[in-house]
Amino acid sequence: MKKYFVTGLLIWIPLVITFVVLAWIINTLDQILLLVPAAVRPEAFLGFHMPGIGVLVSLLLILLTGLAAANFVGQRMVRFWEGVLSRIPVVKSIYYSVKQVSDTLLSSNGQAFRKALLIQYPREGMWTIGFQTGTPGGDAAHHLGNDFVSVYVPTTPNPTSGFFLMLPRKDAIELDMSVDEALKYIISMGVVAPPAGRARVPQPASALLNK
Repeated sequence: MKKYFVTGLLIWIPLVITFVVLAWIINTLDQILLLVPAAVRPEAFLGFHMPGIGVLVSLLLILLTGLAAANFVGQRMVRFWEGVLSRIPVVKSIYYSVKQVSDTLLSSNGQAFRKALLIQYPREGMWTIGFQTGTPGGDAAHHLGNDFVSVYVPTTPNPTSGFFLMLPRKDAIELDMSVDEALKYIISMGVVAPPAGRARVPQPASALLNK
C-alpha cells in the first residue's frame, strides 16, 4: 500500500506544482489588462473573462518593444528614457543594477551560465557544481590576474540563492552536461542524475576558456 501511495505522490506532486506555477504566471500577467480601459478589454467583446489574454498581450508588447528598439529612432528613445532615469537617485541605482544583470544573463554573446563546472567547495576534497559567470573584473582582476574565473555556486533545493566565488581556472573542471541538466541535478539534491555514457572527457575550464 505504501508503495502505491508514494508512486501516486510522485505523479501528482509535479503535476500540481506545474499547474500552480502556470496559474500564478497567467493570473499575474492578466493584471496588465487592468491598464486597458474597461470598454476595450476582451471580456467586453466576448462577454466573459478568458484567462491567458494578458499573457498574449505581454508577449506582443515585449515583441513590439524589441522591434521598436532595434531601429535608430527606438534606440534614441531608449537612450532618452535612460537619461531621465539616471537623474533619479534611487531609481538610477535599481534600474542600472537590474539592467546590467539582465544584459549579462540574456545577451546572446555573454558567457554567464553557459557552462557547468565542477569545483572543490567549501573545502578541498569536497566537490560541488557551479556555473561560470565570467571572469573577475575591476580591481579584483588587478589583484588576481587573468588566470581566474567567476563561478556562482547555487544552494539546494533553492538555486536562486548561493555563493559567488573567484577561483583559478585550473581548479575548475567543465562538466559534459547542459546547464538545465546541472540545475535539475542540484535542485533534486543529486536524485535526478544527468545521463551518463557521453564520449567527451571533461576538460579543465582553463583549456576551454583559452580556445
